[in-house]
Amino acid sequence: MGHVARVMEGVGIATVIIAADIFRERLEAMKVPRLLATPFWMGRPLGRAGDSETQWATLLAALELLASV
Repeated sequence: MGHVARVMEGVGIATVIIAADIFRERLEAMKVPRLLATPFWMGRPLGRAGDSETQWATLLAALELLASV
């Protein structure tokens, strides 16, 4: 996903990668433009199923990163 983000950024489309924190080092090594590493399990980077409050907060944090472009 980091490679795709760089390609998209190269053509002017801003991106934010939301990923489980366990992948932080790998994604930082790939030099992704913007990364939101979350403390949630793999496969659930926005939070637990049914936890809409946390999911919205995570999405808002990602949009704040995007707004920093």
